[in-house]
Amino acid sequence: MTALRPPLTLLETRVLGTLVEKQRTVPDTYPLSLNALAAGCNQKTSRNPVLDAGEGEILEAMENLKGAGLAAETSGSRVARFEHRLEKALGVPTQASALLAVLMLRGPQTAGELRLNCERLHRFADISATEGFLEELATRPGDPLVIELPRLPGSRENRWMHLLSGEPAPAGEPRPGDTPGREIDELKARVTALEAEVAALRRCLQPAGG
Repeated sequence: MTALRPPLTLLETRVLGTLVEKQRTVPDTYPLSLNALAAGCNQKTSRNPVLDAGEGEILEAMENLKGAGLAAETSGSRVARFEHRLEKALGVPTQASALLAVLMLRGPQTAGELRLNCERLHRFADISATEGFLEELATRPGDPLVIELPRLPGSRENRWMHLLSGEPAPAGEPRPGDTPGREIDELKARVTALEAEVAALRRCLQPAGG
């Protein structure tokens, strides 16, 4: 892979991140079947944003990842199974691939958040170890894989994001592979879920017989 690689879409990073994650967390079922891969991509926890991708969309994303050398389909089984090739394609160690996977699955995070969220993929000894690998990924000659973002107002730490989808887009501009319609649907679904939670809390707080 080189710095000239095409930027990955949101779904492609979700597929790739899921493959890396499941290799570490459920090794007995890895490589993943299409059904398991879809469930991992669309799960409601440890994902930001939450997606609802169809198997056809995931297969298309897999084809693009295979073409980029980032994933492969394994043979020898009646059911198609898929695995990642991230470490080999990018030339990174497993510690770095854990960080990249969590960034692909959850979006920009601080080093502290990454250390915590990577716990099941790789246990970093301390925050300095996490920051060390992030710095290595950020300073690769001609091919940085992460970037440290400007600090948000009121924040105490800077966040990091992966660069597999390209450089951060200026505010208000779409990123490669973004689908505004889907993002709106996702936001509507999240608002609906929040409204339901608020309604349930209100019912719990109502006095008995009220």
